[in-house]
Amino acid sequence: MIHFVSFVSVEEERRVRANDREYNEKFQYASNCIVTSKYNIITFLPVNLFEQFQEVANTYFLFLLILQLIPQISSLSWFTTIVPLALVLSITAVKDATDDYFRHKSDSQVNNRQSQVLIRGYLQNEKWMNVRVGDIIKLENNQFVAADLLLLSSSEPHGLCYIETAELDGETNMKVRQSISVTAELGDPNNLASFNGEVVCEPPNNKLDRFCGTLYWRDKKYTLTNQNMLLRGCVLRNTEACYGLVIFAGPDTKLMQNSGRTKFKRTSIDRLMNTLVLWIFGFLVCMGVILAVGNAVWEREVGSLFQSYLPWNPPVDNFLFNAFLSFWSYVIILNTRFDKARVILISSVEVIRLGHSYFINWDQHMFCSQCNTAAEARTTTLNEELGQVEYIFSDKTGTLTQNIMSFNKCSINGQTYGKLDFTPFNPLADPDFCFCDDSLLESVKVGDAHTHEFFRLLSLCHTVMSEELSEGELVYKAQSPDEGALVTAARNFGFVFRSRTPGTITTTEMGRPVTYTLLAILDFNNIRKRMSVIVRNPEGRIRLYCKGADTVLLERLHPCNQELMNITSDHLNEYAADGLRTLALAYKDLSEEEWEIWSESHSCADKATDYREDRLAAAYEQIEQDMMLLGATAIEDKLQEGVPETIAVLSLANIKIWVLTGDKQETAVNIGYSCKMLTDDMTEVFIISGHTVQSVRQELRSVCSFGSTPPHSSNLMENISGEFALIINGHSLAHALEADMELEFVLTACACKAVICCRVTPLQKALVVELIKKHKRAVTLAIGDGANDISMIKSAHIGVGISGQEGIQAVLASDYSFSQFRFLQRLLLVHGRWSYLRMCRFLCYFFYKNFAFTMVHFWFGFFCGFSAQTVYDQYFITLYNIVYTSLPVLAMGIFDQDVPDQRSLEYPKLYEPGQLNLLFNKKEFFICIAQGIYTSVVLFFVPYAVLSEATQSNGVPLADYQTFAVTTATALVIVVSVQICLDTGFWTVINHVFVWGSLGFYFTIMVALHSQTLFRIFPSQFHFVGSAQSTLLQPVVWLTIALATAICIVPVLAFRFLKLDLKPQLSDTVRSTQLVRQKKRKPLEGRLGARGGSRRSGYAFAHQEGFGELITSGKNMRLSSLALATFASRHSSSWIDTLRRKKHIHCHTPPNRLCETLVMDGGLLMKLWHIDCYKNKVLSCVFSSWYV
Repeated sequence: MIHFVSFVSVEEERRVRANDREYNEKFQYASNCIVTSKYNIITFLPVNLFEQFQEVANTYFLFLLILQLIPQISSLSWFTTIVPLALVLSITAVKDATDDYFRHKSDSQVNNRQSQVLIRGYLQNEKWMNVRVGDIIKLENNQFVAADLLLLSSSEPHGLCYIETAELDGETNMKVRQSISVTAELGDPNNLASFNGEVVCEPPNNKLDRFCGTLYWRDKKYTLTNQNMLLRGCVLRNTEACYGLVIFAGPDTKLMQNSGRTKFKRTSIDRLMNTLVLWIFGFLVCMGVILAVGNAVWEREVGSLFQSYLPWNPPVDNFLFNAFLSFWSYVIILNTRFDKARVILISSVEVIRLGHSYFINWDQHMFCSQCNTAAEARTTTLNEELGQVEYIFSDKTGTLTQNIMSFNKCSINGQTYGKLDFTPFNPLADPDFCFCDDSLLESVKVGDAHTHEFFRLLSLCHTVMSEELSEGELVYKAQSPDEGALVTAARNFGFVFRSRTPGTITTTEMGRPVTYTLLAILDFNNIRKRMSVIVRNPEGRIRLYCKGADTVLLERLHPCNQELMNITSDHLNEYAADGLRTLALAYKDLSEEEWEIWSESHSCADKATDYREDRLAAAYEQIEQDMMLLGATAIEDKLQEGVPETIAVLSLANIKIWVLTGDKQETAVNIGYSCKMLTDDMTEVFIISGHTVQSVRQELRSVCSFGSTPPHSSNLMENISGEFALIINGHSLAHALEADMELEFVLTACACKAVICCRVTPLQKALVVELIKKHKRAVTLAIGDGANDISMIKSAHIGVGISGQEGIQAVLASDYSFSQFRFLQRLLLVHGRWSYLRMCRFLCYFFYKNFAFTMVHFWFGFFCGFSAQTVYDQYFITLYNIVYTSLPVLAMGIFDQDVPDQRSLEYPKLYEPGQLNLLFNKKEFFICIAQGIYTSVVLFFVPYAVLSEATQSNGVPLADYQTFAVTTATALVIVVSVQICLDTGFWTVINHVFVWGSLGFYFTIMVALHSQTLFRIFPSQFHFVGSAQSTLLQPVVWLTIALATAICIVPVLAFRFLKLDLKPQLSDTVRSTQLVRQKKRKPLEGRLGARGGSRRSGYAFAHQEGFGELITSGKNMRLSSLALATFASRHSSSWIDTLRRKKHIHCHTPPNRLCETLVMDGGLLMKLWHIDCYKNKVLSCVFSSWYV
């Protein structure tokens, strides 16, 4: 959270006068001091407590604490509530204080940086925090920009300076900024001290690429644009020094304006939990009402008989009022336990999620050694959601491909060209550049005019910055890999871009230095999809050079280009079919008169204060007409390593992948085939390319003609047989996203195995994601690497950023990040599935143990006259969830796993239960509650029945309250400990320590609480001296505990054995297979050792070695994954198929093959024995998992 240091009013416009603090201070602009911290020493305690009590749970805790202070309604001591409340408040306060300390430290480091400020004609060192709006600052090379500055002058010619904006937008390439010419000469501090110009500009905003303002000085006004601004967070590079005027400071800077909160995302489990918590609260209130009614009946029928020696305490004067107080007493008893459990639940969930996040960060299999980048979980709230993803929306360039461009083919004047050694021909060639066509090089050598003009355009029409480290050693800094590849191509063919100034471009053409006068740059944007430059050559001829997308450039050609345009279009289609990125190139000669007329209109548009962008766009459109076609370029962007394998594995996990790209349809389709999204085995690949609403609707309905269901039916997916793919263009998508057609589009697209959207805008990407979220109850994931993917990443349930060639903007907006698309399968199938599994098991056990604990009080109410007396002592109530049972379930929630990571990757079908939300839902919740209620019945009535008739060895009866309480509490702790042992599928040292340590803690603390020592120190608090020791020395007590434990646990074991016998899940089958493999491996180790190099183990699978052959052949992987699923289809796949109602290939296995299924693990071929033998293996798997 960012706090404004000074009062900032809503601004209509900003006025800043240079070197006049008194004038600027009357506007009360923010200072340059950044305060991201929330507290100080004085405000920490009250503010933090106020914030924490904004939480309903904490406020409710406080309400219960107040009720417990009323002796007439409370049977519990106040510390049973204050201890967990204070614990939670303290932990949260410590965390908040720690976070805020680091914020203070970061703020202090930034605010105390030194800057040179011009004060009264002299440069003085000032801290950043003391810089004010209107000050003039001197920056030196490699310094950070302290505030948003208007560049006044620079040590470089023409007022140029170079900046790096990596901290601002993630782009590492250098950018150029230029001062306006009237201030470029004010390089001396004496001249700048007398500068009193006034800037009128837009108010503070978060638009990094836009600035609109006007400088008034010496009775003239000058237009200011973003090219004149240096923004806070940038670094000055390759410039000795420059001066700037502070326009925005501190929280008003664009960097801080972009530091707003990201949209908070919640998991489906969180949303379900909110509902369940309300249900639990209502259930407990209903129990309180039942017990209060019971109290009224008991007081009326029985209690009235004891009034002579057990009178009601004032102010109670009748049984109804006593029942009213009893209701609040039970609210305290039942809800205190529930709310304490809920606080522990919230804390435990956060700890578990934090642990899962660290596992992702530490995973060496997701570390990229080439770029030294590890996977990063940038949020801790969405880990289990990774195990429920059904739809992935992916960018293409830089996400599926490497975004490392190479000039591959070109078309020049109707001739297509498509490894040369350039060194003998051109000593300035880039040694890494390759191009496969000798005829093009010959065309350059013989001086073909069209070829020379083609490469001349590539060397001039760009915004690349050049740095010459030594003679002939050029380094290009390009804003995009495409542009860098084109300039490098021109360089290698003899047209070398050497340097630029604001008014010139210097090249070397075929060894001859040439300097062009740069008249105008018509820059690229997502709407124009093209850029142009207007230059004057040394002979005085003016020419416009343009490059851009063929869809926008070809329609702006002169009619005489029709024949050449047809040929070039064919070439473009060929290039796109090869998966290449294409651009069209054109030029236009301008007369002096045309240039003068257009220059004047452009100048007027550039100086306009309103609608400036629209006026400039109209001016650009005017000049970019009737151009002459030169040719086209084709750039190759290769697939990343492991993309086809990753997509194949994710598809087997029933995850649908949609590609949303701005590239041409042909390019996207080719990439789709390359990465195995599209295959020749598909029934049909539908292309939607209509330009009208009616044509798009008709094309969508043609897809549905393969099924018998009307296109508007929600059963469309179940009635279409075969595999289909859908490809739709951006203009068609615009119609498909309209309100009256969006449902039809969603149903049709979701019925297809693959969907590719081409020529889409960033906004359309986000709209597609929102559409699926709106109409499908499915978890979505968006993955991209560029700024144009941010809206899509933020819209999806889960956003993944790839740290690639387009900066880190996508990473900064994401929830998870890594460097390669192939890591996505491990993120989902391993970490996501495990996180979902662990969280579900944790929640099921947590609700079970707390209902087993709480419901005992309900049964006890019927035997204590509904007096709100508690079964357990108050210390056990306080420590049950905090000490006795918290750590074992925490260990299970962090470390548990059903199958190893290699098997999770080898059998993608294991991912499906998460998609169907089978492991924790309302049904599973009620099962846990039922088990907890059953356990509470046993824990109460078995000790009650046994102890009521039992006696000690000396004949003294055991039927006393404290003996019953100790017996019940001990039985409860032992039963829930045995249950956690049954629920834990993967044992670690930590699990053992936590389980047995918790039991040890219980007995140690219980004996200590009933000791003589504590009684002497606190005689009023510890009444029952020696009760625990005497109770636990009785054999009948231990027999009672053993009997209660057996009655609680045996039905659970029987149910699980029957479930494994009759309806095993796929994970059970996989574990059984793994045990068989482990037993077979030892005797076969010597025989298989010679073939170890060719065996495809799970480890090799996880490392992507040899995986492409597995996918394309369909032998090993499909047999290993699907044949095993076939065997389980009678037991486990059926419940998935019933929910999905889809036809899977493994449903067609002949009945006579059900008893024998072949499972291949590399070179090892195993036969699973008769089904009875299989059942025994599965059952043994359960016990084996306890000590694996």
